[in-house]
Parts: sequence; C-alpha cells; structure tokens
Amino acid sequence: MDWRSVTFDWNRARAFLVTAEEGSFSAAGRALAISQPTIGRQVSALEQELDVILFERVGHGLELTPTGLDVLEHVRGMGEAASRVSLVAAGQSLSLDGSVCISASQITATHTLPPIIAGLRAKHPGIEVEIVATNEASDLSRREADIAIRSFRPTQPELVARKVKDSFARLYASPEYLEKIGNPTTAHALSQAQFLGFDRSDALMKGLNALGLSLTPSSFAVISESQLVQWELTKQGVGISIMMEEIGDAEPRVRRALPDLPPFPVPIWLTTHRELSTSRRLRVVFDLLLEGLGRQSA
Repeated sequence: MDWRSVTFDWNRARAFLVTAEEGSFSAAGRALAISQPTIGRQVSALEQELDVILFERVGHGLELTPTGLDVLEHVRGMGEAASRVSLVAAGQSLSLDGSVCISASQITATHTLPPIIAGLRAKHPGIEVEIVATNEASDLSRREADIAIRSFRPTQPELVARKVKDSFARLYASPEYLEKIGNPTTAHALSQAQFLGFDRSDALMKGLNALGLSLTPSSFAVISESQLVQWELTKQGVGISIMMEEIGDAEPRVRRALPDLPPFPVPIWLTTHRELSTSRRLRVVFDLLLEGLGRQSA
C-alpha cells in the first residue's frame, strides 16, 4: 500500500461522517462533544485536502453533494472499522477499573437497576456506571451502550445474549379509579374503562382485545411514550396501564385490574457485543446483572 497516497486527517473525516449522519454541524458537535465552529472548520479542511465540495447549504440545512455521497460511503466504512478497533481494544482490557454503559427501559432503570448497581459499586468501586434510560433499543455496535437489558432476543450476529427470565406484566389501576368504574369483574365491564397508551397505533389495543376486551381508539384518551409518566398517571387514578408484576404488586397505591385476566409474557434478555465479552470488566458487570435480575424474579 502506498501510504503517501493517504492525504487526509481521520479526525476531519470523522467530523464529515457525523455531520452527514446527524444532519448539521451543531448536531455533530453535540454528538462528538466538540464545538460547532470546530466541526465546521474540520469539514472545510477536509474539503480542501480532498479538493472537493462535500456539502451544499440548502436553506438553514446541509445537503450532501454527489461527491459527498460517494465519499460518505467510504468514510462510513472507515467509521465502522474504527468502532471495531475500539471494541477489540476494550475487549482486551484486563483491568476492572473503568466505565460501563448500561442501557435499559425507563421502568427497569428506575425500579430494577438501582439495588443491583448499589451492590456492584459496593463490590467494585473502581467500576464507573453510566445508565441510559430509554425505551429505544440502543445500538451496541455503535457503542451507544456496552450492555443492554431488553425484552427481545437480538438478531445481529455480532451480539451475544443471555435470557435472564420470563417475566410477566398485568393491568393495574388505583383502587379509587376501579371503584369509580364499578369495580369491574369481567372483561366486558373493564372494556368501559380508560387505558393509558404509548402512541396512536393500535398495537396495544389489539393485544388487549386478544385477551377478551373490546377496546376502541376512544379507550385511549391519554397517551404518553414514557413508562414513568404512565405509571404516575395510573397512581393518580387517570386510567389503567400495563406494568411488570414485581413492580405493580409492590406499589401500594395500585392493584391489579381484573386479576383473572391472563398476564402478558415479557422475556428479559441481557445483551452485549461479542468482542466486548472478552473484557474482564464487562464480564463482571454482565454476570452481576444476570445474577441480580434473575434473583429479582424469584
């Protein structure tokens, strides 16, 4: 390989790649924790190095030129290769000291993880923990997290996963709300209640109707994608929501709505990148999460 033919700076190429993926210099700056002017200078310098124009300004935004699109395809491959190098390097680390990023749903991060993390920190104070509380699936291959707690099995070949347990979710409401609607004892009667939805799709409605309810879109007058918001609304008597048994049954301000209704199965998976599975630190955290999550199912 003629190394003299490589005439550009990778940091500048990275600035271009992130700008193209994020859509603006400001968004790229936030993603890389670099100021917006610095990102702009790096991209301009790359254009000068390559003697091409990569972006055109369209209104208040940026649009890739045809040349920019061609360059992006190759730079994206470089970015993926750089990520793999970081993964391999992280996987070879023998030290326990360092940071681990764990991704989990809002409810899991709020109600399930704290005692596990407290035990982890007590046992291994050198391990720093970052928790990403999100209902979206973090991209482990892009290092958005090191370990993810999910309710589905990953399909990507570069990921490894262990099934922790089969958990269950049920319908919950405040006693005051159930009394207000006549303490329903049948699916038909419960169908007259108000339910808390995650979005305007009919997926939840169809799932509940498959259990014998007869809900319509008007049954979901209050919508929030946040599990924490839904749970607080439930405790305040706004309506009925779905919650994991171990959390719902432990909350004194709610009780099961129609206890005889079959529960929703929720598998719990612990996932990490296969190259990170060789990291001693990641193995320790992974095993402690596996133990802690499994113990909570007992």
